[in-house]
Amino acid sequence: MSEYLSLFMFAGALLLIFTGYPVAFALGGTGLLFAAMGGAAGSFDWILLTALPQRIFGIMSNYVLLAIPFFILMGTLLQRSGLAEDLLTAFGVLFGRLRGGLIVGVILVGALLAAATGVVGATVVAMGTISLPVMLRYKYSPSLATGAIAASGTLGQVIPPSVVLIVLGDQLGVSVGDLFLGSLLPGLALAGMYLAYSFAVAILKPEMAPALPDSELVTSGSQLVLRVVRVMLPPLALILIVLGSIFAGLATPTEAGAMGVVGALILAALNRRLQLRTLFESLEAAVELTTMVIVLLLGATLFTLVFRGLGGDRVVEELLVNLPGGVVSFLILVNVLVFFLGFFLDYFEIVFIIVPLMAPVAASFGYDLVWFGVMMGVNLQTSFLTPPFGFSLFYLRGVAPPQISTISIYRGVIPFICIQLVGLLLLIRFPQLVTWVL
Repeated sequence: MSEYLSLFMFAGALLLIFTGYPVAFALGGTGLLFAAMGGAAGSFDWILLTALPQRIFGIMSNYVLLAIPFFILMGTLLQRSGLAEDLLTAFGVLFGRLRGGLIVGVILVGALLAAATGVVGATVVAMGTISLPVMLRYKYSPSLATGAIAASGTLGQVIPPSVVLIVLGDQLGVSVGDLFLGSLLPGLALAGMYLAYSFAVAILKPEMAPALPDSELVTSGSQLVLRVVRVMLPPLALILIVLGSIFAGLATPTEAGAMGVVGALILAALNRRLQLRTLFESLEAAVELTTMVIVLLLGATLFTLVFRGLGGDRVVEELLVNLPGGVVSFLILVNVLVFFLGFFLDYFEIVFIIVPLMAPVAASFGYDLVWFGVMMGVNLQTSFLTPPFGFSLFYLRGVAPPQISTISIYRGVIPFICIQLVGLLLLIRFPQLVTWVL
């Protein structure tokens, strides 16, 4: 009886979520409801709920999760202090002579901002506000321009320091530093695939991505080099300090995040852009997103506690372990499920619902959980681009000019979704892309 209740519980939570009910309350409320039903039927032991306060205290005192507000604050400070604008302007001048040069600049800036901030929303909004009007003015294809901006902004999901990798590390019980190290090459490979696609479009259909006129470019070579170096060195130094300290084992992700915040404050002050309003807005953004993650985690903790109390974890494990095809079928199911849920749910919601159920099965099959976490991160990256609820699409729609239709934005991201899926298949076929550095 309890096994059936656990399945109904999972279905009921998904139904509430798909109706638009807040996910944290859908998970927590479903947990309480089925705890009462299971207790009345004698298939749930109420004593299990006494473990809830201890688990909540464990979440609130989790040192790893403290890295989340630090990295969000660092990214927001850098975005609001004009780093994205400076990088886009410099790269636009540097690559403007090439067909598709502005697209190249957007993708490279997206990769740099991903490594400097890890915040997708800030990156997409900054690049959409600054570079999209310029690309439209010089007759770039609206779908290509919007697709490149939305896709390159999602690189912050995979290239460290990624907030979702921090949450995945906590849920999988693996080192966040190992996840950061393992995700670096796949993230850079995705950026390279975006660049290859953009160059191909510029060569095959030059009218979609023309070169800038000479009047818009800096003609002096020394002036151009000086401008690019001056703009690139500060964020590169910050990236090396933050990620280098983690990879070298000199600092935990939380300590590196704190150093990143100090570095972002120094950069903003040196550029004379550290204003009280900027600091307040950055703190507000960090508090909002961190609070959302913690509340989601609390609801998911209650849901998982009741679900396991009803024997749901055993049911899921038996179903997945006994799938026809074994290991291959499990991988296919996990990735198809995550990709499908990405059309409707936020990436944090998917992590808190799916990962606790799938991680024990992945471990029983002998998978490296660091590789499994990076694979999940790459798959979750597509959730930012898949309509109708892709967050990058919402961010870009909010800052795009009125003449850009929503359909054009949706059409533009399709090739980049395909590229991400190719990258996911390569990661599954060649786990060494992650494990070679571990």
